[in-house]
Amino acid sequence: ILSNDEKLTMQSLNERLASYLNTVRNLEMENAQLEQLIREWYQKQGPTGTKDYSHYYGKIEDLQHQLVTAAVETNKVLLDLDNTRMTAEDFRIKYETEYCLRQNVEADINSLRPLLDNLTLSRSDLEMQFESLKEEMIDLKKNHEEEIKSLQTQSSGDVNVEVNAAPGEDLLKKLNDMRQEYENIIQKNREEVERWYESKMEEVSQQVHSSGQEVESSNQQISVLRREYQSLEIELQSQISM
Repeated sequence: ILSNDEKLTMQSLNERLASYLNTVRNLEMENAQLEQLIREWYQKQGPTGTKDYSHYYGKIEDLQHQLVTAAVETNKVLLDLDNTRMTAEDFRIKYETEYCLRQNVEADINSLRPLLDNLTLSRSDLEMQFESLKEEMIDLKKNHEEEIKSLQTQSSGDVNVEVNAAPGEDLLKKLNDMRQEYENIIQKNREEVERWYESKMEEVSQQVHSSGQEVESSNQQISVLRREYQSLEIELQSQISM
């Protein structure tokens, strides 16, 4: 199947492989001879006596102490890392709690805004009613004056006409009382709404301010703990490398 060139190439490769194998066998034989000569030389020379390794004991003990110290430092670093993780987790939980409280306060403020709008509408409605009653009072007063004038023109020279204006005064007093009552109600509602709104806004402002300060301090502490964690991680890597 193979061509002549390929046959020659395969034959050349086989010959080179055979020469390599012969070279390997020869090297193995020479290596075995050298090992035998070395072994015989050591047997002829022989040990002159037991070697003294006592000067190595101090170094070995020192290395053992270093290993123990490194293990203790590593465990200390691991403990510090665990404490740092726990502290960071506590700050994260506290931050999430404060964030939820802030969201709840904002939701309460948004839910109270329609109530404030309704109170404003009620106030506007009462003011409109007051204005209408005032206009009605003016009209009644004007009609009463016109009736008095018409009665005075209809009276003769020798007839004394006495007009009792007490009902008009009573009506005017009632209208004034109603106006005063509506004004008192409006003023009372306005004062209550303003006090309630101011107290809520002050409470919300205090909560937002305290939450902002706590969040800022938590962020600063988290940054410090992150730097400590990175330094401890670097120290741990150096301890592991050592």
